[in-house]
Amino acid sequence: MSQTLRTRHYARRLITAALTITVMAGTAGWTVAHEEQAITGPPPGTAAWLSDHALSGAGRELPDPAATSPAEIARFFGRLTDVQRKALVIRHPQVVGNLDGAPLSLRYEANSRAIRAAWHKERKADPESPLAERYAALLAPGRQILAFDPRGRGQVAEVYGDLATARRTAVIVPGSDIDLDAFDRTGDPYGAPAGMARSLRAQMAKDAPTTPTAVIAWVGYTTPVGVGPDAATSRLAKAGAPRLDRFLAGLAVTTAATADAPPAVFCHSYGSVVCGLAASAMDRARVLDLVVLGSPGMRADSAGALRTGARVWAARDRTDWIRRVTGYDFLGLGHGDDPTDPSFGARVVSSESARGHTGYFAPGTDSLRNFSRIALGDFDAVRCAEEDGGSPGTGPDCRQGLV
Repeated sequence: MSQTLRTRHYARRLITAALTITVMAGTAGWTVAHEEQAITGPPPGTAAWLSDHALSGAGRELPDPAATSPAEIARFFGRLTDVQRKALVIRHPQVVGNLDGAPLSLRYEANSRAIRAAWHKERKADPESPLAERYAALLAPGRQILAFDPRGRGQVAEVYGDLATARRTAVIVPGSDIDLDAFDRTGDPYGAPAGMARSLRAQMAKDAPTTPTAVIAWVGYTTPVGVGPDAATSRLAKAGAPRLDRFLAGLAVTTAATADAPPAVFCHSYGSVVCGLAASAMDRARVLDLVVLGSPGMRADSAGALRTGARVWAARDRTDWIRRVTGYDFLGLGHGDDPTDPSFGARVVSSESARGHTGYFAPGTDSLRNFSRIALGDFDAVRCAEEDGGSPGTGPDCRQGLV
């Protein structure tokens, strides 16, 4: 980077930091009022699970969800009979449904049971409860719920496609204001995880109609609410990163036999902070491509500083307001350098025709087409972005070394 660019970069950081501090100073009390309590630790129902010794006579104590790796979980279930597996689903649906490494079909069944129980409980407490409606929506025929945790604002992961037979897979990690209630909102469909996942899978099917694919919308961490202190710091991301790491480890175990390659992980907005903190555990056996979009930063100064084996990609459209608050880290506020800056070292792809902060997965956009091609491994069709935000395909070759 030239001295002039370096000076401008540093000045921009100082200006952005000053603006943020001014906003924070003018909103005293925000910190307490908007501080979210992160959901961490093992799944709900773990105490009852660990106190269940029904299999001890067969020499099989139930594994501790907090201390047992997904690979060990997979081996444990592999030693059980179908009857024993079914019994665990019935007795401990909340644990089995959230146990990374457990067979996919068991998790789907367990979560269906857990959601139905939560639905009955909510309806009994309040027949008009909007939350009961959300639970009912998750029980619609055909939905494949891979994780469900009703604690806090609610967490959920859903699979689109047949994950058990997919040759190419993708995982979407969303950002702020996403929880059970906003998971598949219709007012801003491509800003919601369900809409993102549906759109990406539809594009992948269009681009490679004979390739079995699956996309997972993963809301497995507590997201910030609004543009307050939680969104400006890494506290919630630090709590969410180990959960994402464990989820991806479990995915590697359960899909290794059928997938042509590890998944591509797409991290939107604050989700890219979570992915940045989890990146060092993303070796090429777990994640092949790490893609950030609308990112405020990844808590790193460069792609190399992420210490990941995955290829790092970035996208940001010209109308995304996030560009005003990225590229700094000052007194604990902000998330580091801009991943779309040439100096960061990510492969920057075109997002031509995407609009705003939540338009990256909208049909017809360069960003969606590029995301599909990355997930499918079709790198020669990826369109690179111009350094200064100009026309796609005229800047540095983001496909260098891939085609």
